[in-house]
Amino acid sequence: MQDIKPVRVFLEVAARKSFSAAAKSLHMTPASVTRIVARLEADLGQQLLLRTTRQVSLTSAGALVAARYRPLIEALDQVKDDLDRDMQPHRGRLSINAPMSFGLRVLPKLIESFWLAYPNISLNVQLTDRLVDVVEDDCDLAIRISDPPADKSTIWRKICEVPRCAVAAPSLFERYARPGQPDALDPHLCLSYGGSGSETWRFRKGAIVRDVNAGARVNSNSGDMLLEMVQMGVGVAVLPEFFVSKALQDGTLEQVLPEWQVPPLWLSLFYPPYEALPPLVTTFSDYFETYLTERDGFHFG
Repeated sequence: MQDIKPVRVFLEVAARKSFSAAAKSLHMTPASVTRIVARLEADLGQQLLLRTTRQVSLTSAGALVAARYRPLIEALDQVKDDLDRDMQPHRGRLSINAPMSFGLRVLPKLIESFWLAYPNISLNVQLTDRLVDVVEDDCDLAIRISDPPADKSTIWRKICEVPRCAVAAPSLFERYARPGQPDALDPHLCLSYGGSGSETWRFRKGAIVRDVNAGARVNSNSGDMLLEMVQMGVGVAVLPEFFVSKALQDGTLEQVLPEWQVPPLWLSLFYPPYEALPPLVTTFSDYFETYLTERDGFHFG
C-alpha cells in the first residue's frame, strides 16, 4: 500500500498534532515525515497543516482531506485484517448451514470436539431443511444429505454415503397387512420427504428393481416431523439409518421390507465457487470428514 503511505503519514500527524510524535509512532525520522507531508501538500496544491512551535493543527483543506480519507483508510485496513484472518487456517469465523435433523443429532458433539482442537475458530451455524443456495445464502459451506449432486455452479466434496431404510411403527401393522414386497405398499401410507410433493422410492433385491411413489397424502421437508408421524403409526417413511437407529434398537420402529435395499444418499459439503478453498474452510472440512468417518460414536454403515 505504498501509494497511500503519504495519506497515512498525514493522518498520523493530524491525529497526534505533532511531527515528532507521528514519526515515533510510524518508526520514521521526523525529517522523513515532514518531507512526505510536504510532498502530499504539493501534489494536492493545498496547505494541510499549520506548524507552530507548540503543535500542529489542520487547515480547512487539511480537515476536509482528513475527514474524507480517514474512513477510507480505516475501511481498507479492516478489509486487510479480514483477509488476513480468513487466510489463517486456525483462527477466524465460519458460517455453516446444515439440515435440521442432522444438525440436531450430530453437530453439537462434533462442534464441541472441533473447538477443543481449534479454540480460535468461531462458528455461525444455521439449521434448515430447505436446500440452501450457498451463494445467495452467504455461507462459507453447506452440509447436505441428498442424491448425488448435479449442481455445476458450486464446488462439492463427498464425505460418505448415508444408508437409508423404510421404517414403520409395529402398531401400523396391527391395522394394515405387513407388506412382503414393494408392490404391496399402500401409497396412501407412504410418507414423502422433500419439497416437490412426491418422492420415488427405489427398492432393489438382487437384479429386481421396484419403484414406489410416496407422498399421496403426506409430504414434508422435515425429517423430524416424518419420524414423529411414523412413530405414531401413521405410515411408512424412507429415512437415513442414523436418524432411526435408536428407534430401531428400542423397538419403537421396525424396518419394512428388510430384504430390499434402498439407494443411499450422499453426505457432501457444498461451497461457493471459490477459485481455491480458504484455509479456514479447509480446516473445518478436513476435521468434519475425519470426525464422521473415523469416530466410533457415529456410523453411516
